[in-house]
Amino acid sequence: MKKFLLLIAIMICITSFAQEGMWLLNQIDQLDLKERGLELDIKDIYDPKAPSLNQAIIQLGGGTASFVSPNGLIITNHHVAYGALQRASSVEQDYLTNGFVARNFADEIQAPGIAARLLIEMKDVTKEVLKSAKGIENPAERDEKINEKIREMTTKITEGKDDVDAVVSEMYNGKQYVLFVHKVYSDIRIVYAPPASIGKYGGDIDNWMWPRHTGDFSFLRVYCAPDGSGSDYSEENVPYKPEVWLRTSTSDLDKGDFTFVIGYPGFTTRYRTSNSAAWNLKYNYPFTIDVFGEIIELMDELTADDPEGKLKVAGLRSGLANTMKNYQGKVEGMKKTGYVEEKIQFEKEFTAWVNSDPDRQKKYGHILGDIQKTYKMIEKYKDRDNVYNNFQGLAGTMLNIAAQLYFIAVEMDKPEDERRPGFDEARIQQGMEGLKFSYQNYFEPVDKAMLLLALQMADELPEDQRIEQLDYILDDPSLSLEEWVDKAYETSRLSDLDFVKTIYGKGTDDILALNDPFIEMVIKLDQLNDEIDEVYNVFAADVTNLRKEYIDALYEWKGEGIYPDANGSVRFTAGPVKGYSPEDAVWYYPFTSLSGVISKNTGEEPFDVPEKLIKIYKKGGYEEWIDPDIEDVPVAFLHQIDITGGNSGSPVMNAKGEIIGVVFDGNYEAMISDWQYDYDLQRAISVDIRYVLFVTEIFGDAGFILEEMGVE
Repeated sequence: MKKFLLLIAIMICITSFAQEGMWLLNQIDQLDLKERGLELDIKDIYDPKAPSLNQAIIQLGGGTASFVSPNGLIITNHHVAYGALQRASSVEQDYLTNGFVARNFADEIQAPGIAARLLIEMKDVTKEVLKSAKGIENPAERDEKINEKIREMTTKITEGKDDVDAVVSEMYNGKQYVLFVHKVYSDIRIVYAPPASIGKYGGDIDNWMWPRHTGDFSFLRVYCAPDGSGSDYSEENVPYKPEVWLRTSTSDLDKGDFTFVIGYPGFTTRYRTSNSAAWNLKYNYPFTIDVFGEIIELMDELTADDPEGKLKVAGLRSGLANTMKNYQGKVEGMKKTGYVEEKIQFEKEFTAWVNSDPDRQKKYGHILGDIQKTYKMIEKYKDRDNVYNNFQGLAGTMLNIAAQLYFIAVEMDKPEDERRPGFDEARIQQGMEGLKFSYQNYFEPVDKAMLLLALQMADELPEDQRIEQLDYILDDPSLSLEEWVDKAYETSRLSDLDFVKTIYGKGTDDILALNDPFIEMVIKLDQLNDEIDEVYNVFAADVTNLRKEYIDALYEWKGEGIYPDANGSVRFTAGPVKGYSPEDAVWYYPFTSLSGVISKNTGEEPFDVPEKLIKIYKKGGYEEWIDPDIEDVPVAFLHQIDITGGNSGSPVMNAKGEIIGVVFDGNYEAMISDWQYDYDLQRAISVDIRYVLFVTEIFGDAGFILEEMGVE
């Protein structure tokens, strides 16, 4: 497809398909937003010197949220709040399954483990950062100097401020550096969450799919200290008073209407070469899909008859399933479109352009060949490194706790001025307080199974890829792997939270004296970590420098109107409400309805409509929430904007800047959107604010929330 050949080229000028791009806020004045339907002034959206809509948007955990009242009320996705709901739940009070509503401030409960980050400053610091590495040719040394300068800059901002964080984000692979300063609020409380049979309706089956009928929303509230500073949970805290909050639209929404989104998308890789794409398609995605699938099977098997266990692992299982299906879609999309082959073809055209001029050939002719060479550095031990990575988070809570204890101990052994930036007693105390969240997710049968799986995979590695640091376990003739795991859990004291708190922040002598099997494993694996880091640090420095040169070449070839890859920083995207055709003779209408929710009902999870909602549907009497065009309550809609992971929970706004929905998904047919934008296929799936209000008021009996939002 000719259009695809153009789009896969990694870069599209601003004047081309305008829906493409996750733009920095200081770039949006270059877009033709007025011509596309925006009724606001650009400065109403982002103005670094005055209150603007961007100040209503916050990063929340791994997603996004927005203020929708002057009393700190925020709206996000049910799946963004999922982990907090899980940690707040018990078998007796299962808020995931049954939902939760607080009738007043006093009834609001803590949302454990998540914090809100509000942008307070954004500044281009490119000159300052690059000046620190001027004249240094070696990529690794250059990176070290740049990172040193960034640490100096951010530490200066955050020193002595527990409620402020600062990050310098790299744009265009190091062509630009932008400083983002955020105010951090760690006292978040749950106000209203629908039951899973609404908030997670369709489960893994409908995930990433259209048509979608999920009421994926929750309301929370941000609290702060009485003086307005960010604070951990305290009974003395008060609702935060945002300077800007979003007004709620209850107006009709039609096909073609202008929409825009501000949020915190995770990471995209649209400026990568065919080497990176092929590496992920051949190695990274398949390995991750297989491992996540095995862990999910273990979880389901071991919690089938254990409600408490099922609740404890719910958050991890949901995250694994979401990522696994995303990667499956990426693999399917890459193969279906011949993505790697198209990349290679584009690079041939790029090479022809480079070679057509001697000066360009001298300047850029080495780039693609050198990038290919860098991947050879990490290819030799790719299987070992993949399995090793399982021990860095997917081998159980006990190993994770042991790693925390050991690496904190290593830092504590250093003189204070040689420790990592930000590593101080306050941070240690915060980490200790956060331990309870890890233990709330701890279910020993699953924990043991994850560690055993990681060890079995290590044992199956070919001889030339073996993790020798684990030979003391793998080659022990006296114990099978199952027996070793059982013994480790029997003898370790790390399952005791109170005990772990007594040694948290101690030095290595105290940690080693425990003779704990998990700590011993962490120390052994740390030896390999140093070896892997040495290789990957050189790889990262070399490939980053080459990617920057590649961006420079693309700028020169195609022009300067390009947006940077998403990297977790705040971004803007816009486009119309619009359906799409996933295949020949099929057209997807851009709206779903309450009738569709009811028609999918089977009475069994994940299509188990609450009986109360069925009765409401049959009885009627909710005319104010009915869309005149579909003659039904709208549930979700499609719109042609550019999003990725991290945008979950982002508010969708209309031409007037009013909230009309909440982003919660992308569509399966466009899962390779992290690599390339497809104008014909890529869509965002958002829950319609009218369904949010309908469920909250009619189903949840929480009309007081609508009153707080100013909805009449």
